[in-house]
Formats: sequence, structure tokens, C-alpha cells
Amino acid sequence: MYIIPILIIILDQVTKYLAVIKLEGKAPIVLIDNFLQFNFVRNYGAAFGILNSQRTFFLIITVIIVCGIIFYIKKYNNTKLMNYSLVMIIGGAIGNFIDRLRIEYVIDFIDINFGNIYDFPVFNIADSFIVIGTILLVILVLTDNYEEKRKE
Repeated sequence: MYIIPILIIILDQVTKYLAVIKLEGKAPIVLIDNFLQFNFVRNYGAAFGILNSQRTFFLIITVIIVCGIIFYIKKYNNTKLMNYSLVMIIGGAIGNFIDRLRIEYVIDFIDINFGNIYDFPVFNIADSFIVIGTILLVILVLTDNYEEKRKE
């Protein structure tokens, strides 16, 4: 199970490295016209650019959240799916933490547009795993499937 966040971190950092090499200072690479392109963006904030230039805050919060999740995984008898959701969040959080610590901003490069209807904020692999893990976590909690049921 602990290999998952490591793989997420590696995938995230490799794709960000490629984004720097292939995209920084260059025109976006359009994959699907009016929908998907790769576009280099320096994100000094959080999701959607909120809390811009709050690096120290994000570093501290990330450490607290990751430690809290690890504590939760070790202390409680969670379902495997619950633990998978939590380690996806850990992997994504650490991927973005590395950027903030190393270069003071997060590298985003996946740019999705819904034609002229909506221009989704640019994101990265770490963000994707944080969102997927969080959605899965919410579903598990809402359906009461996050703890192993005790046999009586």
C-alpha cells in the first residue's frame, strides 16, 4: 500500500520535469482542439490559484495533513478502498509539497477547456490524485464503507 504514494510522487515529478523541458516558455501543445492542451503554469497558490503566495502556510498545512492521514491509517481499521483513497491524497500532497519546497511554486500543465463554455484551471498529476482520492473518500464516508465491519 505504501508503494502507491511513492509511485504517485515519481509520476508527478517526472511529468512536471517534462513540462519544464517541453513547455516552459513555449506555446501550449494542443492535444484535442478546444478541449485538452499542455500549458506550463507556475501556481503560487492552491487550487484555482486561491491563497496566492502563501507558501509557508501550504508547507505547514501539508505536513499536518499528511501526518494526520498516516496516523488515521495506522490507528483505525479502514477498508482497503478507504486506505487507497487516503494514500492517493498523501501522494498528491507530497508531490505538490516537493515543488513548493524546492522551487517555491507548483508546476501545473494539464489545461482543459470546455469550448467557450468553461476554462478549467490548469492542474497536474498530484492535483488529480488529490481530487480522485478525496472524491473516493467522500463516497466511502457517505455510504458508510470506510471501516471494516467487526465480526461478532
